Amino acid sequence: MGRRARSRRLQQQQQQRRRPEDAEVGAEGSGKRNDAGWEGGYPEIVKENKLFEHYYQELKIVPEGEWDQFMEALREPLPATLRITGYKRYPEELAWHTNLSRKILRKSPQLEKFHQFLVSETESGNISRQEAVSMIPPLLLNAHPHHKILDMCAAPGSKTTQLIEMLHADMNVPFPEGFVIANDVDNKRCYLLVHQAKRLSSPCIMVVNHDASCIPRLMIDVNGRKEVLFYDRILCDVPCSGDGTMRKNIDVWKKWTTLNSLQLHGLQLRIATRGAEQLVEGGRMVYSTCSLNPIEDEAVIASLLEKSEGALELADVSSELPGLKWMPGLTQWKVMTKDGQWFAEWDEVPHSRHTQIRPTMFPPKDSEKLQAMHLERCLRILPHHQNTGGFFVAVLVKKSSMPWNKRPPKLQGESAKPRDSVQSNPAGPMVEKAEGPAELERKLVTGIGDAEIIERTEDLENNGNKKDGVCGPPPSKKMKLFGFKEDPFVFIPEDDPLFPPIQKFYALDPSFPRMNLLTRTTEGKKRQLYMVSKELRNVLLNNSERMKVINTGIKVWCRNNSGEEFDCAFRLAQEGIYTLYPFINSRIITVSLEDVKILLTQENPFLRKLSSETYSQAKDLAKGSVVLKYEPDPTKPDTLQCPIVLCGWRGKASIRTFVPKNERLHYLRMMGLEVLAEKRKEGTAMTDESAASSGPPEDEVGTDQSAEQAASPDAASMGSDSAGAALPR
Repeated sequence: MGRRARSRRLQQQQQQRRRPEDAEVGAEGSGKRNDAGWEGGYPEIVKENKLFEHYYQELKIVPEGEWDQFMEALREPLPATLRITGYKRYPEELAWHTNLSRKILRKSPQLEKFHQFLVSETESGNISRQEAVSMIPPLLLNAHPHHKILDMCAAPGSKTTQLIEMLHADMNVPFPEGFVIANDVDNKRCYLLVHQAKRLSSPCIMVVNHDASCIPRLMIDVNGRKEVLFYDRILCDVPCSGDGTMRKNIDVWKKWTTLNSLQLHGLQLRIATRGAEQLVEGGRMVYSTCSLNPIEDEAVIASLLEKSEGALELADVSSELPGLKWMPGLTQWKVMTKDGQWFAEWDEVPHSRHTQIRPTMFPPKDSEKLQAMHLERCLRILPHHQNTGGFFVAVLVKKSSMPWNKRPPKLQGESAKPRDSVQSNPAGPMVEKAEGPAELERKLVTGIGDAEIIERTEDLENNGNKKDGVCGPPPSKKMKLFGFKEDPFVFIPEDDPLFPPIQKFYALDPSFPRMNLLTRTTEGKKRQLYMVSKELRNVLLNNSERMKVINTGIKVWCRNNSGEEFDCAFRLAQEGIYTLYPFINSRIITVSLEDVKILLTQENPFLRKLSSETYSQAKDLAKGSVVLKYEPDPTKPDTLQCPIVLCGWRGKASIRTFVPKNERLHYLRMMGLEVLAEKRKEGTAMTDESAASSGPPEDEVGTDQSAEQAASPDAASMGSDSAGAALPR
């Protein structure tokens, strides 16, 4: 037996020996260290750091008389919080706070059922487990469904999901005008971001992989002319030292030093500057960190405001989140080295320290300029005020172009020189030789005008050999810098013979935006069909040489393994059914609440098991994919009052649903059916009714191995095409 196995067995034995009163204490959320079975057996980290205390006491970030409460709060475990998905027809009380730590939720036997509920509902996209202070930046962004939004440092994606929810505030609009482009520099974390975004099933999200400090400026087509894409809202939640997260990341206690902030300040300022450049005039950008350090907070904002020369200003958001307790931003602070040496202003810093300490880390000397910045409008959230983590937020509004973007374009004669800087690559997309989009981006930061950027970018595109409707990755020369090579995004051409049978089979409305359908392959059979909004289609088609797209779109159809046997080779995907449903006019079966229970708890129920109304609708339908729709009855308020749309398959004598496991469990909970603990070995989950009946396998929730394989295309993450599902005969 290995060491880890022995450790796990020891923990189990300790849990079994625990006294009942200890269990009750744990269930109530004390989280003390006598709960040995929950703590994992690791040595306790001493929550002390004298340099940390000395630093923040000197800076006076905590009101007088509150220091002890501040430190006591930092030493307590962070309470678990969750947020209910806002656009899924729930009441307005969307964020919930518990008095239990995350560790207790995971380890306590008394809370096992509740923890399973949280995991299942999170996977199905109905809740997000997110720290309370992390919810603040998207709220202050004040995004609306028509806004173009950039999330610059998005992974792991909890704030991104909030932004997606804001786009879909009106569920009756399947394709909002706005979109979210979520970026992260870490290629692997981008896939975590994809997983988070996929839970919300939106056609308006794109995940890209770039360094936020030099994220490419994108182009869009506006009435036949290429224009620079400026964003209405930008979330700039930058990498930081994270000393506001001490309550959940206890390693910070022993690793904290001011050197972390000094090293991150320059990157944070570059990211914020890049965001400000890409913000539309009148737009709003939120800068945030989970650090309490003014070097990462007010110093970055002050430097950005100073270099903007009036183009940016801090917004007064004091009344936008009533009930939130916060401290105003600092107007004076000092810089401390890792060995405790203080500097009050740049002139005091010796030359030997100039590479580590920069002038932008100090507050402005000019008192009038400092006062005009209104740094007190920044928000610093302290842990002891509302039992949260520590956080910093600043809201910036753009009044005009950044000063270095106001220069006039070069004369036509200067830009008409022979272009030997770009050469055509017969084997693939255009390859940069000297001055391509990356070089133009560098010049943009140092002063090149927007007009010249547009002109040169158009020339680069016109000299390329990009295929129509194919949005491939950037050239292979650049791809090596970013990690894995992604499959291309290929829009379905108007004359593609693949679409007419689909259109006929489902009687799609003429308004269906077929031009927004895409696949992830250029060769062979198209296995999955995805859909994006027309605005994201515009972005994709005009920037394939400029950005690395990890993923976009929502899966709407999957190819059947035996598709040629049916009138349509593609079945509906549950992931995209709420987007597709408004356009489908055929193969819709209205079902009762009892029918829904049967369909979700039995593998392949015979048609005769369903209500007579459902049977009469289904009996004459040809085999193939169907829509199963439950409409609530307002005259029966005690029944489920939420509409449900499910993907199904009409077999020879039966109907089955194609719904991922966690979504099945969600609907069963909504109907009042208690879901018992998951049978991990068999891979099944049972309701109280099916467990009591001890009936045949078809009486179990349809999540056994074969059902999982059949539903796997719906449950898989958004990505390259995979084989279709096996279907009932």
